[in-house]
Amino acid sequence: MVASFEPAALSRRRGLSLPVAVLAGTMMLLASCAPRQKAPVAAAPPPPVAAEKPVMAAPGAQHRIAILVPLTGPNAPVGISLSNAATMALADTKKSGVRLTSYDTAAMGPAAAARKAMGDGAELILGPLLANDVAAVRAAAATKGVTVLSFSNDAAVAGGPVYVLGFQPGQSVERVVNWTAARGTRRFAALVPNGVYGQRSAVAFTRAVHGAGGQVVAVTNFARTPAALAPAARTVTDFDGRTKAAGAAVRRPDGTIAPVQSKTAPVNFEALMIADSGSIATAFLPHLARYGVAHGSTILLGTELWNNEPGLRAVPGLQGALFAAVPDQRFNAMASRYRARFGGAPSRLASLSYDAMLLAISSAGAGWQLGTPFPAAILNDAKGFAGVDGVFRFRSNVAERGLEVQQVGPQGFATVSPAPTGF
Repeated sequence: MVASFEPAALSRRRGLSLPVAVLAGTMMLLASCAPRQKAPVAAAPPPPVAAEKPVMAAPGAQHRIAILVPLTGPNAPVGISLSNAATMALADTKKSGVRLTSYDTAAMGPAAAARKAMGDGAELILGPLLANDVAAVRAAAATKGVTVLSFSNDAAVAGGPVYVLGFQPGQSVERVVNWTAARGTRRFAALVPNGVYGQRSAVAFTRAVHGAGGQVVAVTNFARTPAALAPAARTVTDFDGRTKAAGAAVRRPDGTIAPVQSKTAPVNFEALMIADSGSIATAFLPHLARYGVAHGSTILLGTELWNNEPGLRAVPGLQGALFAAVPDQRFNAMASRYRARFGGAPSRLASLSYDAMLLAISSAGAGWQLGTPFPAAILNDAKGFAGVDGVFRFRSNVAERGLEVQQVGPQGFATVSPAPTGF
């Protein structure tokens, strides 16, 4: 499926040769958004136009860019959002000489979609969405030396021609832990789900706590099932050890016996990271309260996943909880314009394809000359780029992002530590 338009812009953080002024105009347009609130996630926009026919075509030679996403099947709402957002970026910037074509990885398979795109002359690939699809696209792209800007959040698939744009849980965990530790918190514990997301969150959590001079009291894994939450809460709070100590006499150094404690000691941590969605954190609350984590007694920390759940403001037990995520101001503006253009709310991931398209457009005619491969060296600028999700740069082919710390409150999410504006 094809969406061909014209346009220019994503700003490198230093001036150099990219058209910063064009991006500035685009971002000023995005900034004229409604008050700060969480944009709705995913109501699917209308189906994209029929496959493999150009909607518009610029005359003469063009830079050819392919976007590989699922346009059918269960992931179609996200894939369509990504395709439409890239199309909108191209239209917004009004850059001539650039053609964007969409390919359905669900219907064609990722390898076939990549081969078809390159057979059609694609010099740069945006996507795929799923980490499992990246290996197939990488193998196909490597035969032609084509750069791949993936929307996956799996850092393990980055390397070689593949760059990963997706939001990294470890960066979110590190940011909120560092901010909390800087305000005097020293003892941390964490509940992390089984699987890759939990593993990476746990590694980032432990590294961040130790790096901030804190103490990791406990890290407890759990399965994402209702029956597994209570045992995990009991373990992370050391409920059995605390209750046993409460009922035992203690021998003093001088040989005398201290009276039996009359009540269970409080938990031995000041902050608890729940490295999962806000809905999972909400489900943990009654179990944590039963085992000694009363509301307000411990600082609750979340991950970037909470940014997609504005309904958390209505959960009393999460009032005051903290998490780190990309800033939303520009995304909210983009989402408003997206709804007006396509008739539905975009996925929160739509910003990834919008920024990827801006990055490609700003390179066209600057460091990227017609008829030449995409200059991947442009992506390694240490000062990074500015986009819908704020500043970012690639480190070891993975997008490092400037994140803000947000706090859950009755009116929504309030920013307590703004995202940096540069590296």
